[in-house]
Amino acid sequence: MLQFSLWKRALVILICLAAVVFSAPNLFYDRVERHNDAVAQIAAGNDTPELQAERALWPDWLPSDTINLGLDLRGGAHLLVEVRVSDVYADRIDALWPEVRDLLRAERATVGGVRRMPSDDPGVLRVAIGNAEGMARALEVVRTLSQPMQTLTGIGQQDLDIHEDNGQIIVTLSEAERLATDDRTMRQSLEIIRRRVDEAGTREPTILRQGADRVLIQVPGVGSADEILDLIGRTARLTFHPVVRTTSNGTETPGPRQVVYPAMNEQGVYYVLEQTAVVSGEQLTDAQPTFDQNGRPAVSFRFNPAGARAFGLYTAENIGNPFAIVLDNEVISAPVIQSAIPGGSGIITGRFTIEESTQLAILLRAGALPASIQVLEQRTIGPELGQDSVDAGKVAAVVAMAAVLLYMGLSYGFYGWIANVALMMNVAMIFAILSLIGGTLTLPGIAGIVLTIGMAVDANVLIFERIREELRTARGPARAIELGYERAMSAILDANITTFMTAAILYALGSGPVRGFAITLGLGIVTSVFSAIFVTRLIIVWWFERRRPKTLNL
Repeated sequence: MLQFSLWKRALVILICLAAVVFSAPNLFYDRVERHNDAVAQIAAGNDTPELQAERALWPDWLPSDTINLGLDLRGGAHLLVEVRVSDVYADRIDALWPEVRDLLRAERATVGGVRRMPSDDPGVLRVAIGNAEGMARALEVVRTLSQPMQTLTGIGQQDLDIHEDNGQIIVTLSEAERLATDDRTMRQSLEIIRRRVDEAGTREPTILRQGADRVLIQVPGVGSADEILDLIGRTARLTFHPVVRTTSNGTETPGPRQVVYPAMNEQGVYYVLEQTAVVSGEQLTDAQPTFDQNGRPAVSFRFNPAGARAFGLYTAENIGNPFAIVLDNEVISAPVIQSAIPGGSGIITGRFTIEESTQLAILLRAGALPASIQVLEQRTIGPELGQDSVDAGKVAAVVAMAAVLLYMGLSYGFYGWIANVALMMNVAMIFAILSLIGGTLTLPGIAGIVLTIGMAVDANVLIFERIREELRTARGPARAIELGYERAMSAILDANITTFMTAAILYALGSGPVRGFAITLGLGIVTSVFSAIFVTRLIIVWWFERRRPKTLNL
């Protein structure tokens, strides 16, 4: 007799019911999306009768997770940006100057006075010493700053190139260090862009490195590329500088190692600041939107231990002096230090709106871009193209489903229609899993689903043909069905495992559309094996227990 234990039956039924429940929101996609948007706005405190009406479009107790539609289906923003990696060279060299100066000052008796000379290349540090006879000692001392490379490409090489040219000490990054810096800069830029986009609540963006210094950014569901550019286009470099004085002349020539920055919210006000920052945003560990003591929007921040020490020490030694908070070369505010701030935390005030303080907190929390970016390509893809693709995908899926259902029904009769029920359950499982994991459906993903529909009945064909073979050996119908499932199992697993391996390789090595195809294909293989083996078997067992047929018309 057919053996199918009670717990297996219960498990198959529960999985099928869960698939129907969790895939159902996709049948009412627009209604559920409006419900979800209303719930999010109400949770944010924006409760109106209109939003309550939108919320009522879908019951709160039902699942409301839907499949995310990709850029080719939903429309959205497309950006191609170039990361100016050369900016990092200048920052690295500028940070080296205080160390070079301190080392040479300790050898003043030998090298004489020390001056930083102007350079046409911001990635080159030129240092002049007062005593030319001490050049050998000066080079020896400065070369102690050079460290061995720690990367695979830089084994045995130094990170700095230090030599003499026309009586000056020249310090530059070595070629190996420049290559390593380029790679680190691109990796860091990718991660920070991804953090900024994710923190803004955007679902399933595509952020990929292209070439040596370019990044492709595609964000579905965004009405304008300018929205994303406003979020990622700012370097968001936060620094804290001592204030030398204020001025109303933005073209004023500052003194050595000084800079002139405009006030962000005060027209015609400029600050002359010391160029070297006391502490920078790289040492921030957290930033959150908040309100100041007057109830105005602000941003609170907290430094790591190193930043907290530097911040606390400077504020303790400069009570009564102004201290400028600079974001991307603009002074947000310049409060006077009232007391030492040893805790490493503080608050940034300014003429912010709630949206501006929230966005600034996102930028600071995600981190500063290591280099500025330049937009090479920017466009907004309208949803019309996506709707055409969705409609075409629906037609393809319906035609494929109808053809497969008709073929199975004509070829295997009643048992073919059992396989068709399992096929429809298979599609429901795919959509349910994609909804639960927050997967993104693209046009290649639809192609993967259509291919799955065509391949899903292969397992049932193997089972039914095996049952026919067993019936020819004069076995009873119950025994033929049981042996048909058992002996077809190895062939089913072999065929689907190899296809699943191919899908896994496509996902691991591919990107973008290829991954979308691989995800739906891989999920379709798993669900089709389950539905073909367990769902069809459960239905046949139910039918057999009720009818007890003497023969099978298969």
